[in-house]
Amino acid sequence: MARRLWQPAWPHREPRELLPIITIMHELSIAQSLLKIVQDESKKHGVTRVTRVCVRIGTLSAIVPEALSFSFEVISKSTVAEGAAFDIEVVPARVRCANCNTDFEVDSSSFLCPKCEGFASEIISGKELEITHIEAE
Repeated sequence: MARRLWQPAWPHREPRELLPIITIMHELSIAQSLLKIVQDESKKHGVTRVTRVCVRIGTLSAIVPEALSFSFEVISKSTVAEGAAFDIEVVPARVRCANCNTDFEVDSSSFLCPKCEGFASEIISGKELEITHIEAE
């Protein structure tokens, strides 16, 4: 009879069940980069406590706002940004039609122009990921 010598640390899961874990890992690395910027700017300006971090993220940036906020809260513990408010402005996706040059807002499922049904050729906004400002004491 065969013996099992090794098994994963967690039970087998379907790929769709792992999506929340994968999402958190993606946002965690982004939160780490944002925290590094906050720490560098704090050091540069002699700040000892950050009270608010404001970011803009586009709907096409593949970032889940709640996961990013949670990740930032977790990794900022014991840093200059511990307890800081983390404000997120979500920027809607706007594109320009290739046929009639109309600018319009889109969701992730349709990039067709509402005016002429042409296809969007240029992304105007929605891919943002930036810190807009940092408040400190």
